[in-house]
Amino acid sequence: MNAERDLGRLLSGMAPVLHPGRFVFTTIPGTTAPPGLSPVVTVVEDEGLTLVVQQEEADAARLTYDYVAGWITLRIHSALDAVGLTAAVAQALAEAGLSCNVVAGFHHDHLFVPHERAAEAVALLERLANHSGQ
Repeated sequence: MNAERDLGRLLSGMAPVLHPGRFVFTTIPGTTAPPGLSPVVTVVEDEGLTLVVQQEEADAARLTYDYVAGWITLRIHSALDAVGLTAAVAQALAEAGLSCNVVAGFHHDHLFVPHERAAEAVALLERLANHSGQ
């Protein structure tokens, strides 16, 4: 499957899916996740390793966090050099007062939104997709 670059097709075909569970952002020193953690995202920063893990894993490892998120995957295979998808999604969510942390994977874009409003975010994205396809 070829990666999509056309903004209209990206928006109309994004097919957002909410993953079950609660996800948290935490940070630890070093560059390697400790045993027992299965992060869905890792980012090496000068200050340490950022991990996005299920809240239960963070609690069991006694890791601190202050943001609990819902994880949404946009199921369209977006090209890494596609222009406008992140901006359009962020704008739609921002207009509803929803924060959004975006992570690009090789095949898909992943959004982390406030857990308590994750279903609302999916509905907003579905509405954006439906209006983009017209």
